Amino acid sequence: MSTDTDRHSDEPAEGTEDVAGRPPTERGLDRLVFGITAIGSLAFVAWGIVDHAGLGSASADAQSWVITNTGWLFVLIASAFVVYVIWLAASRYGKIPLGADDEKPEFRTTSWIAMMFSAGMGIGLMFWGVAEPLSHYVSPPPGTAEPRSSEAAEVAMATTLFHWTLHPWAIYAVVGLAIAYGTFRRGRSQLISSMFRPILGRHSDGIGGRAIDMMAIFATLFGSAASLGLGALQIGAGMEFNGWVGSIGKVGLVSIITVLTIAFIVSAVSGIDRGIQWLSNTNMVLALLIAVFVFVAGPTLFMLNLLPTALGDYVAMLPKMASRTDVSGGAEMKAWLSSWTVFYWAWWVSWTPFVGMFIARISRGRTIRQFVTGVLLVPSIVSLVWFVIFGGTAIFQQGQTGDLTEANGSVNENFALFHLLDHYPIASATAVLVMILVAIFFVSGADAASIVMGTLSEKGSIEPSKATVIFWGAATGAVAAIMLVIADPGDLGGALTGLQALTTVVSLPFVLVMGFLCVSLYKDLSSDPMILREKRGAELVEGAVVKGEERHDCDFELVTEPVGDFRATTPDQPND
Repeated sequence: MSTDTDRHSDEPAEGTEDVAGRPPTERGLDRLVFGITAIGSLAFVAWGIVDHAGLGSASADAQSWVITNTGWLFVLIASAFVVYVIWLAASRYGKIPLGADDEKPEFRTTSWIAMMFSAGMGIGLMFWGVAEPLSHYVSPPPGTAEPRSSEAAEVAMATTLFHWTLHPWAIYAVVGLAIAYGTFRRGRSQLISSMFRPILGRHSDGIGGRAIDMMAIFATLFGSAASLGLGALQIGAGMEFNGWVGSIGKVGLVSIITVLTIAFIVSAVSGIDRGIQWLSNTNMVLALLIAVFVFVAGPTLFMLNLLPTALGDYVAMLPKMASRTDVSGGAEMKAWLSSWTVFYWAWWVSWTPFVGMFIARISRGRTIRQFVTGVLLVPSIVSLVWFVIFGGTAIFQQGQTGDLTEANGSVNENFALFHLLDHYPIASATAVLVMILVAIFFVSGADAASIVMGTLSEKGSIEPSKATVIFWGAATGAVAAIMLVIADPGDLGGALTGLQALTTVVSLPFVLVMGFLCVSLYKDLSSDPMILREKRGAELVEGAVVKGEERHDCDFELVTEPVGDFRATTPDQPND
Protein backbone atom coordinates (compact mmCIF):
# COMPACT_ATOMS: atom_id res chain seq x y z
CA MET A 1 0.00 0.00 0.00
CA SER A 2 1.58 3.27 -1.05
CA THR A 3 0.93 6.75 0.26
CA ASP A 4 1.75 10.31 -0.65
CA THR A 5 4.53 10.19 1.91
CA ASP A 6 6.59 7.86 -0.27
CA ARG A 7 8.57 10.87 -1.45
CA HIS A 8 9.66 11.37 2.17
CA SER A 9 10.13 7.65 2.77
CA ASP A 10 13.19 5.50 3.15
CA GLU A 11 11.53 2.98 0.82
CA PRO A 12 12.00 2.56 -2.93
CA ALA A 13 9.56 4.30 -5.23
CA GLU A 14 6.58 2.32 -6.34
CA GLY A 15 6.85 0.96 -9.85
CA THR A 16 10.32 -0.54 -9.62
CA GLU A 17 9.78 -2.32 -6.31
CA ASP A 18 6.78 -2.88 -4.08
CA VAL A 19 6.39 -1.12 -0.77
CA ALA A 20 8.23 -3.90 1.04
CA GLY A 21 11.31 -3.25 -1.03
CA ARG A 22 10.95 -6.48 -3.03
CA PRO A 23 10.64 -6.70 -6.81
CA PRO A 24 7.00 -7.25 -7.89
CA THR A 25 7.89 -10.71 -9.19
CA GLU A 26 8.59 -11.83 -5.63
CA ARG A 27 4.96 -11.42 -4.61
CA GLY A 28 3.28 -14.67 -3.63
CA LEU A 29 3.69 -17.39 -1.05
CA ASP A 30 6.75 -17.12 1.17
CA ARG A 31 7.68 -20.78 1.17
CA LEU A 32 9.97 -20.50 4.18
CA VAL A 33 7.48 -18.65 6.42
CA PHE A 34 4.49 -20.70 5.35
CA GLY A 35 6.38 -23.99 5.30
CA ILE A 36 7.75 -23.78 8.83
CA THR A 37 4.54 -22.44 10.40
CA ALA A 38 2.37 -24.93 8.51
CA ILE A 39 4.55 -27.87 9.54
CA GLY A 40 4.61 -26.61 13.13
CA SER A 41 0.82 -26.29 13.33
CA LEU A 42 0.25 -29.68 11.69
CA ALA A 43 2.78 -31.28 14.05
CA PHE A 44 0.90 -29.82 17.01
CA VAL A 45 -2.39 -31.23 15.73
CA ALA A 46 -0.79 -34.63 15.07
CA TRP A 47 0.70 -34.71 18.57
CA GLY A 48 -2.71 -33.93 20.03
CA ILE A 49 -4.34 -36.73 18.06
CA VAL A 50 -1.68 -39.35 18.81
CA ASP A 51 -0.98 -38.48 22.47
CA HIS A 52 -3.35 -35.82 23.77
CA ALA A 53 -2.54 -36.74 27.38
CA GLY A 54 1.18 -36.24 26.74
CA LEU A 55 0.53 -32.90 25.02
CA GLY A 56 -1.67 -31.80 27.90
CA SER A 57 1.02 -32.66 30.42
CA ALA A 58 3.71 -30.92 28.36
CA SER A 59 1.61 -27.76 27.95
CA ALA A 60 0.88 -27.65 31.70
CA ASP A 61 4.59 -28.04 32.51
CA ALA A 62 5.49 -25.38 29.95
CA GLN A 63 2.92 -22.99 31.38
CA SER A 64 4.29 -23.56 34.88
CA TRP A 65 7.80 -22.77 33.63
CA VAL A 66 6.62 -19.61 31.86
CA ILE A 67 4.73 -18.34 34.92
CA THR A 68 7.64 -19.12 37.25
CA ASN A 69 10.45 -17.74 35.12
CA THR A 70 8.84 -15.07 32.94
CA GLY A 71 5.64 -14.13 34.74
CA TRP A 72 7.40 -10.97 35.87
CA LEU A 73 8.05 -10.11 32.22
CA PHE A 74 4.35 -10.26 31.27
CA VAL A 75 3.42 -8.18 34.34
CA LEU A 76 6.13 -5.58 33.78
CA ILE A 77 5.93 -5.18 30.02
CA ALA A 78 2.14 -4.80 29.93
CA SER A 79 2.37 -1.74 32.18
CA ALA A 80 5.38 -0.52 30.21
CA PHE A 81 3.24 -0.53 27.04
CA VAL A 82 0.66 1.69 28.79
CA VAL A 83 3.33 4.20 29.79
CA TYR A 84 4.95 4.03 26.35
CA VAL A 85 1.88 4.81 24.24
CA ILE A 86 0.69 7.56 26.60
CA TRP A 87 4.16 9.11 26.49
CA LEU A 88 4.16 9.00 22.68
CA ALA A 89 0.79 10.72 22.56
CA ALA A 90 1.82 13.44 25.02
CA SER A 91 5.26 14.06 23.48
CA ARG A 92 6.23 15.99 20.36
CA TYR A 93 5.69 12.79 18.38
CA GLY A 94 1.97 12.98 19.12
CA LYS A 95 1.38 15.46 16.29
CA ILE A 96 2.85 13.17 13.60
CA PRO A 97 0.10 12.01 11.24
CA LEU A 98 -0.35 8.40 10.21
CA GLY A 99 -0.14 9.42 6.58
CA ALA A 100 1.05 12.40 4.55
CA ASP A 101 1.55 15.75 6.30
CA ASP A 102 -1.61 17.21 4.75
CA GLU A 103 -3.65 14.01 4.66
CA LYS A 104 -7.11 14.07 6.19
CA PRO A 105 -8.52 11.16 8.22
CA GLU A 106 -10.00 8.46 6.00
CA PHE A 107 -13.07 8.08 8.23
CA ARG A 108 -15.18 10.65 10.04
CA THR A 109 -14.61 10.75 13.78
CA THR A 110 -18.06 9.31 14.50
CA SER A 111 -17.50 6.38 12.13
CA TRP A 112 -14.00 5.82 13.50
CA ILE A 113 -15.31 5.73 17.07
CA ALA A 114 -18.12 3.36 16.03
CA MET A 115 -15.61 0.94 14.48
CA MET A 116 -13.41 1.21 17.57
CA PHE A 117 -16.50 0.39 19.63
CA SER A 118 -16.99 -2.69 17.47
CA ALA A 119 -13.39 -3.74 18.05
CA GLY A 120 -14.00 -3.50 21.79
CA MET A 121 -16.73 -6.13 21.64
CA GLY A 122 -16.36 -9.84 21.03
CA ILE A 123 -16.48 -13.33 22.44
CA GLY A 124 -14.34 -12.29 25.40
CA LEU A 125 -16.85 -9.81 26.77
CA MET A 126 -19.72 -12.25 26.20
CA PHE A 127 -17.88 -15.10 27.94
CA TRP A 128 -16.34 -13.15 30.83
CA GLY A 129 -18.95 -10.38 31.29
CA VAL A 130 -20.58 -12.23 34.18
CA ALA A 131 -18.00 -14.92 34.89
CA GLU A 132 -15.00 -12.81 35.80
CA PRO A 133 -16.47 -10.27 38.23
CA LEU A 134 -18.49 -13.05 39.88
CA SER A 135 -15.39 -15.27 40.17
CA HIS A 136 -13.39 -12.51 41.85
CA TYR A 137 -16.33 -11.75 44.15
CA VAL A 138 -16.66 -15.31 45.50
CA SER A 139 -12.91 -15.97 45.34
CA PRO A 140 -10.93 -12.68 45.40
CA PRO A 141 -7.25 -12.47 44.42
CA PRO A 142 -5.06 -13.82 47.25
CA GLY A 143 -4.61 -11.41 50.13
CA THR A 144 -7.11 -8.79 48.95
CA ALA A 145 -10.55 -9.18 50.57
CA GLU A 146 -12.92 -11.50 52.39
CA PRO A 147 -14.97 -13.56 49.88
CA ARG A 148 -18.52 -12.31 49.15
CA SER A 149 -17.99 -9.08 51.12
CA SER A 150 -18.57 -5.51 49.97
CA GLU A 151 -14.79 -5.15 49.74
CA ALA A 152 -14.68 -8.26 47.55
CA ALA A 153 -17.24 -6.63 45.21
CA GLU A 154 -15.00 -3.59 44.82
CA VAL A 155 -11.89 -5.72 44.28
CA ALA A 156 -13.79 -7.85 41.75
CA MET A 157 -14.82 -4.89 39.59
CA ALA A 158 -11.41 -3.18 39.82
CA THR A 159 -9.56 -6.39 38.90
CA THR A 160 -11.89 -7.03 35.96
CA LEU A 161 -11.40 -3.50 34.63
CA PHE A 162 -7.65 -3.91 35.07
CA HIS A 163 -7.78 -6.90 32.73
CA TRP A 164 -10.04 -5.29 30.12
CA THR A 165 -9.32 -1.55 29.80
CA LEU A 166 -6.05 0.39 29.47
CA HIS A 167 -3.58 -2.50 29.57
CA PRO A 168 -4.98 -4.65 26.74
CA TRP A 169 -5.63 -1.69 24.49
CA ALA A 170 -2.17 -0.29 25.09
CA ILE A 171 -0.83 -3.69 23.97
CA TYR A 172 -2.92 -3.42 20.80
CA ALA A 173 -1.92 0.22 20.30
CA VAL A 174 1.79 -0.62 20.15
CA VAL A 175 1.37 -2.92 17.15
CA GLY A 176 -1.38 -0.80 15.61
CA LEU A 177 0.75 2.33 15.76
CA ALA A 178 3.76 0.58 14.25
CA ILE A 179 1.70 -0.86 11.38
CA ALA A 180 -0.20 2.38 10.69
CA TYR A 181 2.96 4.52 10.78
CA GLY A 182 5.05 2.11 8.73
CA THR A 183 2.31 1.55 6.14
CA PHE A 184 0.76 4.99 5.71
CA ARG A 185 3.69 7.24 6.64
CA ARG A 186 6.66 5.24 5.36
CA GLY A 187 4.96 3.24 2.62
CA ARG A 188 5.94 -0.23 3.81
CA SER A 189 4.07 -3.50 3.51
CA GLN A 190 1.79 -4.75 6.26
CA LEU A 191 4.24 -7.32 7.55
CA ILE A 192 5.26 -7.20 11.20
CA SER A 193 8.87 -7.65 10.04
CA SER A 194 8.67 -4.51 7.86
CA MET A 195 8.16 -2.46 11.01
CA PHE A 196 11.65 -3.52 12.15
CA ARG A 197 13.37 -1.76 9.26
CA PRO A 198 14.89 0.93 11.57
CA ILE A 199 16.63 -1.83 13.57
CA LEU A 200 17.28 -4.54 10.98
CA GLY A 201 17.53 -2.45 7.80
CA ARG A 202 17.27 -4.57 4.67
CA HIS A 203 17.74 -7.64 6.86
CA SER A 204 14.08 -7.23 7.83
CA ASP A 205 13.39 -9.02 4.53
CA GLY A 206 15.81 -11.81 5.45
CA ILE A 207 15.84 -14.67 7.92
CA GLY A 208 15.46 -12.43 10.98
CA GLY A 209 12.41 -10.69 9.56
CA ARG A 210 10.84 -13.96 8.52
CA ALA A 211 11.33 -15.36 12.00
CA ILE A 212 9.38 -12.38 13.34
CA ASP A 213 6.52 -13.03 10.91
CA MET A 214 6.51 -16.71 11.91
CA MET A 215 6.15 -15.79 15.58
CA ALA A 216 3.29 -13.45 14.64
CA ILE A 217 1.54 -16.28 12.77
CA PHE A 218 1.88 -18.70 15.70
CA ALA A 219 0.63 -16.06 18.15
CA THR A 220 -2.38 -15.27 15.96
CA LEU A 221 -3.12 -18.96 15.36
CA PHE A 222 -3.24 -19.88 19.03
CA GLY A 223 -4.97 -16.64 20.09
CA SER A 224 -7.71 -17.22 17.50
CA ALA A 225 -7.98 -20.86 18.53
CA ALA A 226 -8.40 -19.84 22.18
CA SER A 227 -11.25 -17.51 21.23
CA LEU A 228 -12.85 -20.23 19.13
CA GLY A 229 -12.56 -22.56 22.11
CA LEU A 230 -14.26 -20.02 24.40
CA GLY A 231 -17.03 -19.60 21.84
CA ALA A 232 -17.55 -23.35 21.65
CA LEU A 233 -17.62 -23.63 25.44
CA GLN A 234 -20.31 -20.96 25.78
CA ILE A 235 -22.44 -22.24 22.89
CA GLY A 236 -22.21 -25.75 24.35
CA ALA A 237 -23.26 -24.44 27.76
CA GLY A 238 -26.21 -22.65 26.16
CA MET A 239 -27.34 -25.86 24.49
CA GLU A 240 -27.23 -27.65 27.83
CA PHE A 241 -28.99 -24.76 29.57
CA ASN A 242 -31.88 -24.85 27.09
CA GLY A 243 -32.14 -28.63 27.41
CA TRP A 244 -31.18 -29.32 23.79
CA VAL A 245 -28.55 -31.84 24.90
CA GLY A 246 -27.92 -33.67 28.13
CA SER A 247 -24.17 -33.12 28.34
CA ILE A 248 -22.27 -31.51 25.50
CA GLY A 249 -18.97 -33.34 26.14
CA LYS A 250 -15.79 -32.98 24.14
CA VAL A 251 -17.29 -34.59 21.05
CA GLY A 252 -20.01 -31.97 21.08
CA LEU A 253 -17.44 -29.18 21.52
CA VAL A 254 -15.43 -30.44 18.55
CA SER A 255 -18.63 -30.55 16.49
CA ILE A 256 -19.41 -26.93 17.39
CA ILE A 257 -15.85 -25.92 16.49
CA THR A 258 -16.17 -27.69 13.14
CA VAL A 259 -19.37 -25.82 12.25
CA LEU A 260 -17.94 -22.44 13.31
CA THR A 261 -14.71 -23.12 11.42
CA ILE A 262 -16.56 -23.91 8.20
CA ALA A 263 -18.64 -20.74 8.66
CA PHE A 264 -15.71 -18.38 9.07
CA ILE A 265 -13.66 -20.02 6.30
CA VAL A 266 -16.57 -19.50 3.91
CA SER A 267 -16.87 -15.87 4.99
CA ALA A 268 -13.12 -15.32 4.68
CA VAL A 269 -12.86 -16.57 1.09
CA SER A 270 -16.25 -15.39 -0.21
CA GLY A 271 -15.27 -11.74 -0.53
CA ILE A 272 -18.76 -10.67 0.53
CA ASP A 273 -17.56 -7.75 2.63
CA ARG A 274 -21.01 -6.19 2.72
CA GLY A 275 -22.48 -9.36 4.18
CA ILE A 276 -19.85 -9.56 6.91
CA GLN A 277 -20.26 -5.85 7.62
CA TRP A 278 -24.01 -6.36 7.89
CA LEU A 279 -23.50 -9.26 10.29
CA SER A 280 -21.12 -7.18 12.42
CA ASN A 281 -23.51 -4.24 12.57
CA THR A 282 -26.40 -6.55 13.39
CA ASN A 283 -24.38 -8.12 16.17
CA MET A 284 -23.60 -4.74 17.68
CA VAL A 285 -27.30 -3.91 17.76
CA LEU A 286 -28.12 -7.27 19.36
CA ALA A 287 -25.36 -6.83 21.95
CA LEU A 288 -26.73 -3.39 22.78
CA LEU A 289 -30.25 -4.82 23.10
CA ILE A 290 -29.23 -7.53 25.54
CA ALA A 291 -27.21 -5.02 27.58
CA VAL A 292 -30.19 -2.64 27.74
CA PHE A 293 -32.46 -5.56 28.67
CA VAL A 294 -30.26 -6.54 31.63
CA PHE A 295 -29.84 -2.89 32.64
CA VAL A 296 -33.61 -2.33 32.74
CA ALA A 297 -34.65 -5.74 34.10
CA GLY A 298 -31.80 -5.91 36.62
CA PRO A 299 -30.89 -3.71 39.62
CA THR A 300 -30.63 -0.45 37.66
CA LEU A 301 -29.94 1.83 40.62
CA PHE A 302 -27.24 -0.53 41.91
CA MET A 303 -25.53 -0.43 38.50
CA LEU A 304 -25.67 3.37 38.34
CA ASN A 305 -24.07 3.61 41.78
CA LEU A 306 -21.50 0.97 40.86
CA LEU A 307 -20.28 2.85 37.78
CA PRO A 308 -18.33 5.65 39.56
CA THR A 309 -17.36 3.30 42.39
CA ALA A 310 -15.83 0.76 40.02
CA LEU A 311 -13.93 3.46 38.15
CA GLY A 312 -12.58 4.98 41.36
CA ASP A 313 -11.57 1.60 42.77
CA TYR A 314 -9.79 0.74 39.53
CA VAL A 315 -7.71 3.94 39.67
CA ALA A 316 -6.97 3.52 43.38
CA MET A 317 -5.96 -0.15 43.13
CA LEU A 318 -4.10 0.10 39.81
CA PRO A 319 -0.53 0.24 41.23
CA LYS A 320 -1.14 -2.82 43.41
CA MET A 321 -2.83 -4.80 40.64
CA ALA A 322 -0.09 -3.95 38.14
CA SER A 323 2.64 -5.26 40.45
CA ARG A 324 1.26 -8.67 41.43
CA THR A 325 3.73 -11.55 41.08
CA ASP A 326 4.10 -14.87 42.87
CA VAL A 327 6.56 -13.15 45.23
CA SER A 328 3.60 -11.35 46.83
CA GLY A 329 1.52 -14.48 47.33
CA GLY A 330 3.58 -17.61 46.78
CA ALA A 331 2.08 -20.68 45.14
CA GLU A 332 -1.48 -19.41 45.59
CA MET A 333 -0.73 -16.17 43.75
CA LYS A 334 1.18 -18.06 41.06
CA ALA A 335 -1.87 -20.24 40.36
CA TRP A 336 -4.16 -17.20 40.34
CA LEU A 337 -1.92 -15.28 37.92
CA SER A 338 -1.72 -18.21 35.53
CA SER A 339 -5.52 -18.33 35.35
CA TRP A 340 -6.10 -14.59 35.16
CA THR A 341 -3.60 -11.76 34.69
CA VAL A 342 -0.77 -13.54 32.88
CA PHE A 343 -3.25 -15.50 30.78
CA TYR A 344 -4.98 -12.27 29.78
CA TRP A 345 -1.74 -10.48 28.88
CA ALA A 346 -0.70 -13.50 26.81
CA TRP A 347 -4.12 -13.63 25.12
CA TRP A 348 -4.02 -9.94 24.24
CA VAL A 349 -0.47 -10.30 22.88
CA SER A 350 -1.58 -13.20 20.69
CA TRP A 351 -4.31 -11.02 19.18
CA THR A 352 -2.10 -8.01 18.42
CA PRO A 353 -1.29 -8.90 14.77
CA PHE A 354 -5.01 -9.08 13.97
CA VAL A 355 -6.41 -6.27 16.14
CA GLY A 356 -3.35 -4.07 15.51
CA MET A 357 -3.83 -4.39 11.76
CA PHE A 358 -7.55 -3.63 12.07
CA ILE A 359 -7.16 -0.45 14.11
CA ALA A 360 -4.26 0.60 11.88
CA ARG A 361 -6.35 0.28 8.72
CA ILE A 362 -9.19 2.46 10.06
CA SER A 363 -6.85 5.13 11.48
CA ARG A 364 -5.18 6.47 8.34
CA GLY A 365 -4.79 10.25 8.53
CA ARG A 366 -5.16 10.41 12.32
CA THR A 367 -2.33 11.82 14.37
CA ILE A 368 -0.55 9.61 16.89
CA ARG A 369 -2.21 11.61 19.68
CA GLN A 370 -5.67 11.05 18.22
CA PHE A 371 -4.90 7.37 17.63
CA VAL A 372 -3.76 6.65 21.19
CA THR A 373 -6.62 8.64 22.73
CA GLY A 374 -9.24 6.81 20.68
CA VAL A 375 -7.73 3.34 21.03
CA LEU A 376 -7.30 3.59 24.80
CA LEU A 377 -10.49 5.41 25.75
CA VAL A 378 -13.29 4.16 23.49
CA PRO A 379 -12.93 0.38 24.07
CA SER A 380 -12.14 1.01 27.74
CA ILE A 381 -15.41 2.89 28.20
CA VAL A 382 -17.27 0.09 26.41
CA SER A 383 -15.70 -2.47 28.76
CA LEU A 384 -16.47 -0.36 31.84
CA VAL A 385 -20.17 -0.08 30.97
CA TRP A 386 -20.44 -3.74 29.91
CA PHE A 387 -18.90 -5.16 33.09
CA VAL A 388 -20.87 -2.80 35.34
CA ILE A 389 -24.09 -4.04 33.72
CA PHE A 390 -23.37 -7.77 33.60
CA GLY A 391 -20.77 -8.16 36.36
CA GLY A 392 -22.53 -5.74 38.68
CA THR A 393 -25.86 -7.47 38.17
CA ALA A 394 -24.26 -10.86 38.83
CA ILE A 395 -22.66 -9.66 42.09
CA PHE A 396 -25.98 -8.16 43.20
CA GLN A 397 -27.90 -11.32 42.33
CA GLN A 398 -25.36 -13.56 44.06
CA GLY A 399 -25.66 -11.42 47.19
CA GLN A 400 -29.45 -11.69 47.09
CA THR A 401 -29.99 -15.35 46.21
CA GLY A 402 -26.54 -17.01 46.24
CA ASP A 403 -27.56 -19.35 43.43
CA LEU A 404 -25.21 -18.28 40.61
CA THR A 405 -22.44 -20.54 41.85
CA GLU A 406 -22.02 -24.30 41.88
CA ALA A 407 -22.76 -26.48 44.92
CA ASN A 408 -19.12 -26.19 46.02
CA GLY A 409 -19.27 -22.38 45.85
CA SER A 410 -17.21 -22.04 42.67
CA VAL A 411 -18.22 -20.26 39.47
CA ASN A 412 -18.78 -22.25 36.28
CA GLU A 413 -17.56 -19.71 33.73
CA ASN A 414 -19.32 -21.43 30.84
CA PHE A 415 -22.78 -21.24 32.42
CA ALA A 416 -22.44 -18.01 34.44
CA LEU A 417 -24.20 -15.74 31.94
CA PHE A 418 -27.03 -18.23 31.40
CA HIS A 419 -27.57 -18.65 35.14
CA LEU A 420 -27.90 -14.88 35.47
CA LEU A 421 -30.35 -14.57 32.56
CA ASP A 422 -32.44 -17.33 34.15
CA HIS A 423 -33.50 -14.81 36.83
CA TYR A 424 -35.19 -12.56 34.26
CA PRO A 425 -38.02 -12.96 31.77
CA ILE A 426 -37.68 -14.85 28.46
CA ALA A 427 -34.53 -16.62 29.64
CA SER A 428 -34.69 -19.22 26.87
CA ALA A 429 -34.90 -16.52 24.19
CA THR A 430 -32.05 -14.49 25.65
CA ALA A 431 -29.93 -17.65 25.93
CA VAL A 432 -30.43 -18.31 22.23
CA LEU A 433 -29.55 -14.68 21.51
CA VAL A 434 -26.29 -15.11 23.45
CA MET A 435 -25.36 -18.15 21.39
CA ILE A 436 -26.11 -16.30 18.15
CA LEU A 437 -24.04 -13.33 19.32
CA VAL A 438 -21.07 -15.54 20.20
CA ALA A 439 -21.24 -17.37 16.86
CA ILE A 440 -21.42 -14.22 14.75
CA PHE A 441 -18.78 -12.44 16.83
CA PHE A 442 -16.41 -15.24 16.11
CA VAL A 443 -17.27 -15.63 12.42
CA SER A 444 -16.86 -11.90 11.81
CA GLY A 445 -13.50 -11.86 13.60
CA ALA A 446 -11.85 -15.20 12.90
CA ASP A 447 -12.15 -14.76 9.14
CA ALA A 448 -10.06 -11.62 9.46
CA ALA A 449 -7.50 -13.48 11.61
CA SER A 450 -7.19 -16.11 8.86
CA ILE A 451 -6.61 -13.37 6.30
CA VAL A 452 -3.95 -11.79 8.54
CA MET A 453 -2.11 -15.12 8.77
CA GLY A 454 -2.44 -15.40 4.99
CA THR A 455 -0.99 -11.90 4.60
CA LEU A 456 1.98 -12.80 6.79
CA SER A 457 2.46 -16.00 4.76
CA GLU A 458 2.39 -14.19 1.41
CA LYS A 459 4.92 -11.37 1.88
CA GLY A 460 2.38 -8.78 2.96
CA SER A 461 -0.25 -9.37 0.28
CA ILE A 462 -3.44 -7.49 1.18
CA GLU A 463 -5.51 -10.21 -0.54
CA PRO A 464 -3.84 -13.57 0.13
CA SER A 465 -4.86 -16.57 -1.96
CA LYS A 466 -7.95 -18.52 -1.00
CA ALA A 467 -5.92 -21.70 -0.55
CA THR A 468 -3.69 -20.05 2.08
CA VAL A 469 -6.67 -18.53 3.91
CA ILE A 470 -8.51 -21.86 3.90
CA PHE A 471 -5.45 -23.64 5.29
CA TRP A 472 -5.08 -21.21 8.19
CA GLY A 473 -8.81 -21.26 8.88
CA ALA A 474 -8.81 -25.05 9.06
CA ALA A 475 -5.64 -25.00 11.18
CA THR A 476 -7.28 -22.60 13.64
CA GLY A 477 -10.24 -24.94 14.08
CA ALA A 478 -8.01 -27.98 14.45
CA VAL A 479 -5.77 -26.30 17.02
CA ALA A 480 -8.84 -25.12 18.99
CA ALA A 481 -10.18 -28.66 19.07
CA ILE A 482 -6.85 -30.03 20.31
CA MET A 483 -6.58 -27.27 22.95
CA LEU A 484 -9.94 -28.34 24.36
CA VAL A 485 -9.36 -32.10 24.13
CA ILE A 486 -5.96 -32.17 25.89
CA ALA A 487 -7.39 -31.11 29.25
CA ASP A 488 -7.33 -33.93 31.79
CA PRO A 489 -10.75 -33.32 33.37
CA GLY A 490 -13.69 -34.57 31.35
CA ASP A 491 -15.77 -31.47 31.86
CA LEU A 492 -16.00 -28.06 30.17
CA GLY A 493 -14.17 -26.31 32.98
CA GLY A 494 -11.14 -28.51 32.45
CA ALA A 495 -11.13 -27.62 28.76
CA LEU A 496 -10.71 -23.95 29.67
CA THR A 497 -7.46 -24.83 31.44
CA GLY A 498 -6.02 -26.19 28.20
CA LEU A 499 -6.83 -22.97 26.37
CA GLN A 500 -5.13 -20.85 29.02
CA ALA A 501 -1.98 -22.98 29.24
CA LEU A 502 -1.15 -23.05 25.54
CA THR A 503 -2.05 -19.41 24.91
CA THR A 504 0.38 -18.33 27.64
CA VAL A 505 3.25 -20.48 26.34
CA VAL A 506 2.93 -19.59 22.65
CA SER A 507 2.65 -15.84 23.34
CA LEU A 508 5.99 -15.60 25.18
CA PRO A 509 8.20 -15.15 22.06
CA PHE A 510 5.93 -12.45 20.66
CA VAL A 511 6.13 -10.51 23.92
CA LEU A 512 9.85 -10.08 23.21
CA VAL A 513 9.09 -9.09 19.61
CA MET A 514 6.75 -6.36 20.86
CA GLY A 515 9.40 -5.03 23.22
CA PHE A 516 11.84 -4.55 20.34
CA LEU A 517 8.99 -3.15 18.24
CA CYS A 518 8.74 -0.25 20.68
CA VAL A 519 12.42 0.49 20.11
CA SER A 520 12.00 0.29 16.34
CA LEU A 521 8.99 2.61 16.34
CA TYR A 522 10.85 5.15 18.47
CA LYS A 523 13.79 5.15 16.04
CA ASP A 524 11.35 5.61 13.16
CA LEU A 525 9.60 8.54 14.83
CA SER A 526 12.90 10.17 15.77
CA SER A 527 13.83 10.35 12.09
CA ASP A 528 10.39 11.39 10.85
CA PRO A 529 10.55 14.27 8.31
CA MET A 530 8.28 16.43 10.48
CA ILE A 531 10.53 15.97 13.53
CA LEU A 532 13.71 16.58 11.50
CA ARG A 533 12.29 19.74 9.91
CA GLU A 534 11.27 20.99 13.32
CA LYS A 535 14.71 20.25 14.72
CA ARG A 536 16.45 21.86 11.75
CA GLY A 537 14.20 24.89 11.97
CA ALA A 538 14.96 25.36 15.64
CA GLU A 539 18.70 25.09 14.95
CA LEU A 540 18.54 27.67 12.12
CA VAL A 541 16.50 30.15 14.15
CA GLU A 542 18.75 29.73 17.18
CA GLY A 543 21.84 30.25 15.03
CA ALA A 544 20.36 33.32 13.39
CA VAL A 545 19.47 34.87 16.76
CA VAL A 546 22.98 34.28 18.09
CA LYS A 547 24.55 35.92 15.04
CA GLY A 548 22.06 38.78 15.20
CA GLU A 549 22.98 39.49 18.81
CA GLU A 550 26.70 39.38 17.98
CA ARG A 551 26.43 41.71 14.98
CA HIS A 552 23.62 44.07 15.96
CA ASP A 553 23.50 44.00 19.74
CA CYS A 554 19.89 42.80 19.97
CA ASP A 555 18.63 45.46 17.55
CA PHE A 556 17.71 43.23 14.60
CA GLU A 557 14.90 41.24 12.96
CA LEU A 558 14.76 37.95 11.06
CA VAL A 559 13.80 37.85 7.38
CA THR A 560 13.44 35.01 4.88
CA GLU A 561 14.55 34.83 1.27
CA PRO A 562 14.84 32.06 -1.35
CA VAL A 563 18.15 30.23 -1.57
CA GLY A 564 17.49 27.87 -4.47
CA ASP A 565 15.94 24.43 -4.73
CA PHE A 566 15.04 23.49 -1.17
CA ARG A 567 14.35 19.85 -0.37
CA ALA A 568 12.59 18.65 2.76
CA THR A 569 15.01 17.07 5.15
CA THR A 570 14.59 13.31 5.40
CA PRO A 571 16.76 10.55 6.86
CA ASP A 572 18.11 9.77 3.38
CA GLN A 573 18.30 13.41 2.16
CA PRO A 574 20.03 15.61 4.74
CA ASN A 575 19.82 19.27 3.88
CA ASP A 576 22.89 21.19 4.91
